[in-house]
Amino acid sequence: MLFLTAASTGLSVSALAACKMSKMAELPVTMLGLRPLIEAKINDKAVRFEVDSGAFYSMISAASAAELELKIKSAPYGMRVVGIGGVTKPSVATVDVFTVAGFPVRNMQFLVGGSLGTLDSGSAGLLGQNIFGVTDVDYDFANGKIRFIKSDECPRGAMLAYWVVGGQAYSVVDIDPISVYHPHITGSAYLNGAKIAITFDTGASVSLLSLRAAERAGIDPKSAGVVDAGAVRGIGSGFVKSYVGVFSSFKVGDEEVQHAKLRFGGTLGVESDMLLGADFFLSHHVYVALNQHKLYFTYNGGPVFNLAARPGVEKSAESAQDHPADAETNAEILQADEYSRRGAASAARQDFDHALADLTRACELAPDNPEYFFERGSVYVKNNKPELARKDFDRALELKPAYVLALLSRADVRVKGKDFAGARMDVDAVDRFAAKQADIRFELAQDYIELDLPALAVAQFDSWINFHKEDSKRRFALARRCWARALQNEDLDEALSDCYGALYAVSEKAPGYSDVLGYRGFVRYRMGRFDKSIADYNDALKLNPKAALSLYSRGLAKIRVKKTAEGEADMAQALKMEPGVADQFNRLGIKP
Repeated sequence: MLFLTAASTGLSVSALAACKMSKMAELPVTMLGLRPLIEAKINDKAVRFEVDSGAFYSMISAASAAELELKIKSAPYGMRVVGIGGVTKPSVATVDVFTVAGFPVRNMQFLVGGSLGTLDSGSAGLLGQNIFGVTDVDYDFANGKIRFIKSDECPRGAMLAYWVVGGQAYSVVDIDPISVYHPHITGSAYLNGAKIAITFDTGASVSLLSLRAAERAGIDPKSAGVVDAGAVRGIGSGFVKSYVGVFSSFKVGDEEVQHAKLRFGGTLGVESDMLLGADFFLSHHVYVALNQHKLYFTYNGGPVFNLAARPGVEKSAESAQDHPADAETNAEILQADEYSRRGAASAARQDFDHALADLTRACELAPDNPEYFFERGSVYVKNNKPELARKDFDRALELKPAYVLALLSRADVRVKGKDFAGARMDVDAVDRFAAKQADIRFELAQDYIELDLPALAVAQFDSWINFHKEDSKRRFALARRCWARALQNEDLDEALSDCYGALYAVSEKAPGYSDVLGYRGFVRYRMGRFDKSIADYNDALKLNPKAALSLYSRGLAKIRVKKTAEGEADMAQALKMEPGVADQFNRLGIKP
């Protein structure tokens, strides 16, 4: 385990004079969407890690371990890591010097493996409970901070939510004792009045209720009002299909959400009915009191649970507090990095006005810091202001030309603005600067497809697949490489093999299954096997009648077998459904 020690800083607990609380260390946290990230070093190389209170031990992806040139050895016999998406068998890496919060730790061990490439955050991996489970921890994501706190001589019934003032409401939940044998933060909540087991898990970007618990509460995927919410990924190589349904009540501590819209699906292990994820931590200030076996929290305002495109659909029974920026006084002058982290937290909550105000202040205070311009540009993208985003990405790249995330983001803005030549320069620069093992090469390959450069996309997928053998996105990488090879009209046997690989051992209900059938149909079209091509498109359209690409492609194939009227009807209908569906075909000279 990792123990942090430092010259402690006293914390004010006005109602508890006899209780000694001291801050041992503080970690700055930056929210990238709903992923809490912290900066660290591995052997003097700067890296990012995701904060994952739901992980029993810290992990590094296999690709990151290769990039960092870490020596790998076998894990203890029989060790398995279980999570959303399945089970993985890890290896072990020992880092000579791991530095976090300014504290160097020698010979720090990490598990290696799993589907950590799905983090999509530029992180090397995740930090788990071997770090966050050894002392009291104060999770203050809204203000971009995690604090390690030591509490001494506190009466048994002492209230440790030290930030609470006046009559501010707070909640407290009993949690199970945390130990090496039970490292998770687990407790109880109430769903439709029935008790459920919950795990407080910052590594889950969105809160998730198990299918079993939802069914016990009277809701299943076929219930009225339930909608498909897409796939959820985790440490395993598979996916969990999720749904959103309305539950009459969700209550944790003294906080109750009535008519709560909750995401549910899959199984979460034997000890948990629900993961309270980073969305919950972002909407609350959370304090884990290790010795008391309690968890304290207060509500920050905004949606308690993030439901993707549905910000603000559910409210807590408590009224929202003011945003931290609204309460700022002259006595609280923040540093640029604090404005930046607070702005990122606001952006994660879809509060773009406050996010832009804080990030603009960070840019003003530190005009030579590329990170702040990149972060503000990313908010402008989310806020549908591409020209302002482009200016910020330009500035970030003036300051840091090898900034691969900014290059890729600017490329996306340029593609949407039809500046294909500029986007090509950006993605080529990413290819030069990014490590060969980098997860970003998955997105780079997608951009090369968008730029009608399928051969370059295939090369990127080759590199990504080579270093991400357990990643849950591997099936999608195979599918997209199949598509890129078909567009390229080369290596069609390998393309067919890729599509078969993407379909192997998954059901028709798996995410993207119909898309892969469509890709395989186009490979067979390129091979001149038009009847089999049409059969693939028929199967794809049975699963997804709105798949305009498959419908248009089926039209091409039908015309090839002299079913001209049917083919033209398919193509016309596809163009009504999606007017731009033929653009890439036309640019590549693929015509009836």
